[in-house]
Amino acid sequence: MADHSLSLSLKRFLIVAACPPGWHSFDLYLFRADDIVFYVGQSYCAFDRVWQHITDGYKARSIVGRFILCNWPTSMNFTIELWSSRADRFAALDHDLDAAERSLIEFYAPCFNETYNAHPTPLPDRYAPPNAPIRCSRSPNKLIHEAERAVRMEERQAWSKT
Repeated sequence: MADHSLSLSLKRFLIVAACPPGWHSFDLYLFRADDIVFYVGQSYCAFDRVWQHITDGYKARSIVGRFILCNWPTSMNFTIELWSSRADRFAALDHDLDAAERSLIEFYAPCFNETYNAHPTPLPDRYAPPNAPIRCSRSPNKLIHEAERAVRMEERQAWSKT
């Protein structure tokens, strides 16, 4: 299956209304900025789980979800990576989902993973911690609208450069 993965900005992720059929095979996910991984997780449908993190952030049920909301609008530029445990990268692990997640955690040492993470990367000072006040609307629909506007602006800027 090669290294089947997908990488997109959080703002672009937010404007995807439902999990596209081609994304159902993704069962691993990462939240990251260019130079740092914040969290690695697994789910039978990574798309749904990423959304759950975001919505649970409002209720402080997800540390990474809360972190995204506390760092809004900067977090719109965070990257969401979706991976399949069936990718060639995980062949030596017999494509075992738990082992694949563990290998990603051990490799990236994410800030917010505790399990399998002997030395989590410290959260850089440029980011507000997850216990900071939320800096965005408490409505997921408003987040989506802000993301749509940001994507349109990004696309206009790219179009005007051509």
